Amino acid sequence: MTGASHISSDLAAHIAAVTNKRARFVLDAIAKHGIVTTEEINQAGYEHPPRAVRDARELGFPILTVKVKHSNGRSIAAYRFPDHARFGYGKDGRRILLKKEREAIFEAAGSKCRICGAVENPQADHRVPYEVGGEPDADDGTVFQVLCGSCNRKKSWSCEHCPNGSQYRNPTVCATCYWAGAEDYEHIATEQRRRADLVWEQDEIDDYERLREQARRAAKAVPEYVKRLLRST
Repeated sequence: MTGASHISSDLAAHIAAVTNKRARFVLDAIAKHGIVTTEEINQAGYEHPPRAVRDARELGFPILTVKVKHSNGRSIAAYRFPDHARFGYGKDGRRILLKKEREAIFEAAGSKCRICGAVENPQADHRVPYEVGGEPDADDGTVFQVLCGSCNRKKSWSCEHCPNGSQYRNPTVCATCYWAGAEDYEHIATEQRRRADLVWEQDEIDDYERLREQARRAAKAVPEYVKRLLRST
């Protein structure tokens, strides 16, 4: 281990209140020595170091992963606090969602993606991107939404290429975007567009296969064929 870490009294007080043994070992080691390695966590009797570190992170402690040399010379993971670490906030100023907070967000949404309805890989997402709206002091139920990993990546790409996200950074514009609420929105990344993400699952798969076959016969992609059907009604 390296030299002692200099942490704030607030961070030290939160560490002192931790009762989870795995998390407490990690936190005490970082507080005392500045860093702790996966090797050292193993030697303390914890066979899965990432799980011990995740325990600490889920309690609101900002912990960075870095690379160091193992005693046998190979590169291994190690963990430390970011400079000027604050309990409950990451190195970029983003608030760390506690496990119970994340679970409450998922429960309120039925763990379903707000965009496509998928239940796989649910993630808590800032409706207004953190880079635009910053971190609100409290969540009144409108700050976060649930997106699946796929839709979250699509949103990130869209926001990166949106003039509001890259230039003007007006939170009101983001709040009225499709990516902040697919149920009621005014634009998609400032463009006058509308979209519907449809997912067929379980007993609905046969319905989709019939639709795809009809689209193939009409020489259309499924989205184009759906639009044609709607225009004909």
